[in-house]
Amino acid sequence: MEALIQSPMFEGKDGKMNLGPDSSALREDRYFIAGRAIAVSLVHGGPPPGFFAPTLYACLVGEKSSIKPVLEDIADADLYEKVKKLSECTSLDDLLHATEPLQDYLANAGCLRPLKCIEDRDLLVQDILLFQVVHRVCGALERFVEGLNTLGVLNAIRMHPDSFRPLMCHEPSAFTADIMDHLFHIRLSEVGSNKRRAEERVVPFWRDYLQDVEEQEGPSKLGKILAFATGASVIPPVGFSPQPSIDFLHDHSSSPRSCLPMANTCINCLKLPLFAKYGDFRERMDFAIVNTQGFGRE
Repeated sequence: MEALIQSPMFEGKDGKMNLGPDSSALREDRYFIAGRAIAVSLVHGGPPPGFFAPTLYACLVGEKSSIKPVLEDIADADLYEKVKKLSECTSLDDLLHATEPLQDYLANAGCLRPLKCIEDRDLLVQDILLFQVVHRVCGALERFVEGLNTLGVLNAIRMHPDSFRPLMCHEPSAFTADIMDHLFHIRLSEVGSNKRRAEERVVPFWRDYLQDVEEQEGPSKLGKILAFATGASVIPPVGFSPQPSIDFLHDHSSSPRSCLPMANTCINCLKLPLFAKYGDFRERMDFAIVNTQGFGRE
């Protein structure tokens, strides 16, 4: 999902992106692959895209009456300013003057129309938005839609558009320390054992660490901790399987200064080092999270 957001196949603001034209992606059929990747991720409990603009989602579900691009859908900054100026015209003279820098674009887009009154402004802006956001990428959209129909996902989206909309269009809810704390099941040793006493000393360190991260660095750092443990920086829409868990690194307690947290992302297990002081615990956690470049992340 992160690679798709960063690819030239999508353009626009973070969290509200539309398809963008990419000739090499069309030639290599990567729009189809992108649609298939999203479908497979959803079916297998992976993260949802969560970055579609409402306009793109309306195109996917086939709601032609609701395909109404807005000015913010234009990713080209120069074109955005020109169309914005056009939309703010209050007289016919201003309107004619504002269209002069757009003459070549309007001709290529098939949007040339006689402007006889100020009311023609809204129709012209609508034509520009439809071309720029929808018609310009119709070939890419067709292949993307076909890829998204892998495993019947597109049909399910069209049958239940309101249920899928939060997964496709909205960014995931922000992480909090409490959400992270409740997400992980802590597996403690036998009551009364020396291992249990060492573990119970570290559990508050773990919770204090989550609180400190939330207060000082925010949800993005909490997402990095989750990614370190599970490989996913957001909670999948169907949850984790198996449930994330916490174990403890007793075998490394003889060398606490070199002890770092470890993770097994195949089973969503985070293994915490054992320290007597919170400062040492936090230092080693920060070092591991910052210096781990897993799953192709830079």
